[in-house]
Amino acid sequence: MDFAWTEEQERLHDEACRFAEERLNPLLAERGRQAYFSREEWRLCAEWGLVGLSIPERLGGRGLDALTVAHTVEGFSRGCHDTGLVFAVCAHLFAVAMPIAEHAGDELAAEVLPRLASGEWIGANAITEAEAGSDVFALSCRALRDGDSYRLTGEKSFVTNGPVADCLLVYASTEPKHGYMGISAFVVDADAPGVVRGEHFDKIGLTGTPVSTIRFEDCPVPESRRVGAEGAGASIFSGSMEWERACLFAQYLGVMARQLDDVVAFAKQRRQFGKPIARQQSVAHRIADMKLRLDVGRLLLHRACWMKSQGMPATLEVALSKIAVSEGAVQSGLDAIHLFGGLGVQEQSGVGWALRDAIPSRIFSGTSEIQRDLVARGLGL
Repeated sequence: MDFAWTEEQERLHDEACRFAEERLNPLLAERGRQAYFSREEWRLCAEWGLVGLSIPERLGGRGLDALTVAHTVEGFSRGCHDTGLVFAVCAHLFAVAMPIAEHAGDELAAEVLPRLASGEWIGANAITEAEAGSDVFALSCRALRDGDSYRLTGEKSFVTNGPVADCLLVYASTEPKHGYMGISAFVVDADAPGVVRGEHFDKIGLTGTPVSTIRFEDCPVPESRRVGAEGAGASIFSGSMEWERACLFAQYLGVMARQLDDVVAFAKQRRQFGKPIARQQSVAHRIADMKLRLDVGRLLLHRACWMKSQGMPATLEVALSKIAVSEGAVQSGLDAIHLFGGLGVQEQSGVGWALRDAIPSRIFSGTSEIQRDLVARGLGL
């Protein structure tokens, strides 16, 4: 097995990291952590190519494979101090653009994807509903046939990028009696008649990501805006989750890598009892565990992305990597606060933000319990 990165992969990782440090972090410092990203920040990300990393080149993207995308996202997140912005970019790319790229007809793909790849449009994935939760396909949102179009009715919650999106990928029930086989996916313009956005709501972490409810009140959607066949929504969404659970979670590898650098530097210079705390075994062992979690998560994620790039089934491997990275990010966030001591709990130090941003990772894209179910199923249990 070859674990070496290609020159292009190393270049993309390093350049994405440097771009975030030099171009995005100054804008974050101006707006503050409690506000979500600006269109200027999105424009800069688009100019660099981040919002179209995996979109095919013929449709305006960079056409990168999953493993190269993951390494680039890790670099982006390592440099960017706003994990919420990274999350918003990844949600746009993996939960909206890639399902359209892989399942939409040529005409719809040609209309939508160049705009998503260029940053002209921001995409939002609308599947989650307040009463559905982890039972993701128990949707009450309906898409009723109306001649050669549909009428959308219902409400979606936790729509990432919802307050600012131009393009929505909406999952709705077209035939409720068929259960998950009766779900269909649609591209909907965010300013279409009958689309009502809710207000952005605050969260404990990922504050740079705008999130809201979106309600559909008899919203007309042409049949030409359906992605894939009627009833194919469940499989389309499952495919998008493989992209998201693998490549998106590379953002937490970047956070953990930056966090480890910060902790090591602090432990070397912070002195207690006449010596650097790095020479205290309890401190050194805690830092060693942070390194272990980072490398385990990275190896599992890279394996899952490599398998995806090779066109191999990777449901079990993606689930394992999602568990390792999300659980590891939370624990390393706790460890960093502990190692920084009193400084770690001070708001102005910023140490606690990695933990705040990591906590939702065990919930979105399928909870850790759902991932363990997928692993068990993959083992034949």
